[in-house]
Amino acid sequence: MAFSFARFGAVLFKEFVQMRRDRVTFAMMIGIPIMQLFLFGFAINSDPKHLPTLVEMADQGPVTRAVLMGMQTSDYFDFQGVVTSAEEGDRALRNGSANFVVVIPPGFERDVMRGLAPDLLLSADASDPSAAGAAVAALSGIVSGAISQSLTGAVAAKVPTPPPFSVTVHKQFNPEGRTATNIVPGLLGVILSMTMVMITAVAIVRETEKGTMEALIATPVRPLEVMLGKITPYILVGYVQTIVFLLAARVVFDVPFIGAPLALFVGFNLYIVVNLALGFLVSTVARSQMQAMQLAFFTILPSILLSGFMFPFAGMPGWAQTLGTGIPATHFLRITRKVMLKGAGLADIGGDLLAIGIITLVIVAVALKRYRQTLD
Repeated sequence: MAFSFARFGAVLFKEFVQMRRDRVTFAMMIGIPIMQLFLFGFAINSDPKHLPTLVEMADQGPVTRAVLMGMQTSDYFDFQGVVTSAEEGDRALRNGSANFVVVIPPGFERDVMRGLAPDLLLSADASDPSAAGAAVAALSGIVSGAISQSLTGAVAAKVPTPPPFSVTVHKQFNPEGRTATNIVPGLLGVILSMTMVMITAVAIVRETEKGTMEALIATPVRPLEVMLGKITPYILVGYVQTIVFLLAARVVFDVPFIGAPLALFVGFNLYIVVNLALGFLVSTVARSQMQAMQLAFFTILPSILLSGFMFPFAGMPGWAQTLGTGIPATHFLRITRKVMLKGAGLADIGGDLLAIGIITLVIVAVALKRYRQTLD
């Protein structure tokens, strides 16, 4: 049979009509590439700057001011306050409120003028090597340039050459700078997000396609009861994934676990719930299993790129950090890294638990509203 342009045109027209009707799939085809373009083009930065920094000043003087000013103007360090003790500085590094703590020891200025080459200590949160690496590598040049440009006159004449002091970097929580130590704890959040959202959404939509959901809707079961009944079995799946993951992290990758198990237990339970609720929300929008998978992927992509899993969170622009703060994976990644690498307890992760709790309430409210509209 010869090729017929009429038959070809009919099939082509039919596909365009089907594409117009399947608006969710068409939106995914356009939306996902645009999202990737903007996230990779504007939000991702492998050379983070303006990292929050605190200073512990046991001495003051022109050399100290020159060093701190040079660090500030380098754009790598963003001084946000002063700590009064080493314990306060360690606490700031542990809870993530600071990436660096600069320690100016007592008698620093006096020892510089005497040519005794005192040590200036920089405590760094090295749990994410890529976040701290560039700033630490540039520190020596920053300090040397600051001294040569800022000190003049009689003070400059008293400062010896070569450098009048040494900079000692104390890398905490991941002193060897192992990438696996940072990536593996964060990977738990990505795995749970991918599986929980997608499995829940596809399972519920599959029942809708088979017609069993209509029978459920005809019963006096309330929306909240349906939601809890549908997502609870998958909590067990999340437990199995988490146990297998933690065992592999310790045995295969030698990732430490030095924090409180209770803190991680509470954190991952709440995180499982928010992802299952998100999957339920996706199921109220999707009309087919294919759409459910597409929408699930659409929600997973920001969790990978904006949570700090692959790229330093501190290196993203302000608007991207604002978006990332609204993503549950961002806070769960912080929880896992704080507990496993920094020895955090339940009190240290309170802010992240609160954030996930608020996000959960919002998602549940929207999902229940969407489900009621489906009932109508």
